[in-house]
Amino acid sequence: MSPSAGGRHIGIVLFDGVEELDAVGPYEVLAYWTRNHPDDGWSVSCLSHDGAPVTGAKGLVMGAHSSFADAPVMEVLLHPGGQGTRPQLHDEAHLAWVRAQRAAVPLMTSVCTGSLVYAAAGLLTGRPATTHWASLDHLGRLDPTVDVRPDERFVDDGDVITSAGVSAGIDMALHLVARLAGVERARQVRRGIQYDPAPPV
Repeated sequence: MSPSAGGRHIGIVLFDGVEELDAVGPYEVLAYWTRNHPDDGWSVSCLSHDGAPVTGAKGLVMGAHSSFADAPVMEVLLHPGGQGTRPQLHDEAHLAWVRAQRAAVPLMTSVCTGSLVYAAAGLLTGRPATTHWASLDHLGRLDPTVDVRPDERFVDDGDVITSAGVSAGIDMALHLVARLAGVERARQVRRGIQYDPAPPV
């Protein structure tokens, strides 16, 4: 399914080994928002390196709307995490692409260990950021200048937003809706997807 034509665009990066909820959680929030409130002028889609489907960390196969080269002009980019980020930390082509997006995309966001990729690309130097709880030390090792925030669900530093692990991406995406379309819209989206965490255990 193609994203809505025109307007401002949010892109979610897909890759083999992506943590499924890192991508699908924010997509649910953002797609519910953009499809139910098209007058807000935003759309969202997923992109993979070559436009081909990817296999997530737990085996879910996910399709992309476009390749990196064919993606719409983006105003927001979301980089999920997962085991697939580990090779990306040493993939100079991917890191160069991330740096190129930083130069062109006004707002860069990440979920979970997506922030490790941003750190490896030099995007988090001297900035506050967070990641999955099990990777907080790794984030600090990648760039010791990062102000690692271990207790934050997400960290909004203006043109860069990072979130903690997995389900925290839903919170970050709702915060993103609040930033881009207002708090009341974010509340409508939260109610629409019936997101009201009350863990059973």
